Amino acid sequence: MPPDSNTRHATIKRNLNRIRERIARAALRAGRDPETVRLVAVTKMVGIEEAGILYGLGIRHLGENRADVARPKIEAMNHPDICWHMIGNIQRRKVRHVVECFQRVDAIDRISLAEALHARCETAGKTMSCLMEVNVSGESSKHGFAPHELDSTLDKLRGLDRLDIEGLLTMAPSHADEIALRRVFRTLRTLAESHGLKTLSMGMTNDFETAIEEGATEIRIGRALYA
Repeated sequence: MPPDSNTRHATIKRNLNRIRERIARAALRAGRDPETVRLVAVTKMVGIEEAGILYGLGIRHLGENRADVARPKIEAMNHPDICWHMIGNIQRRKVRHVVECFQRVDAIDRISLAEALHARCETAGKTMSCLMEVNVSGESSKHGFAPHELDSTLDKLRGLDRLDIEGLLTMAPSHADEIALRRVFRTLRTLAESHGLKTLSMGMTNDFETAIEEGATEIRIGRALYA
């Protein structure tokens, strides 16, 4: 590899090892097996080279927030064992591209989006894995269903047989203290357990250890991998 590529590889490998160590320690503090926590590497801010380095280091779940940006990476890498996650808000006019590019949608935040995805999946002969986004904190700036809407919403979504609802996702408040963070994460865990959903996507670069301690099965890490 050229010198610059060697440097990028070394940086990403070092950062990924540190994150994996922190994941393991957080899981063990909670009496959990670290293998029960999946790392989704957010690659929206980097190119094909960095995504390829992550793949070479064992990462198989990659997150992008725009289909047009993700498509060149997906086509260049072309590995059938990668699960590409759509992690951004989806406009209905972009649904076709999302279904073409991604294996999972993180996350469904409104019924109309679910219906549009289902219709496009039927046309494509495809089933998509999905998470439901829950606005646990109640912040107006965040997307997602209110916790009290979950029962009725799940009933509707489970009637859309081209969508496989794996679990729930939430975004914690940006500047919350630890008590508030734990409250948000525990609420999502309780909601998931009460509805028999196994995947809990919660926790990002600034709060993933707390999220793991509170039951996260999936975390999303971006900038900490590359700096």
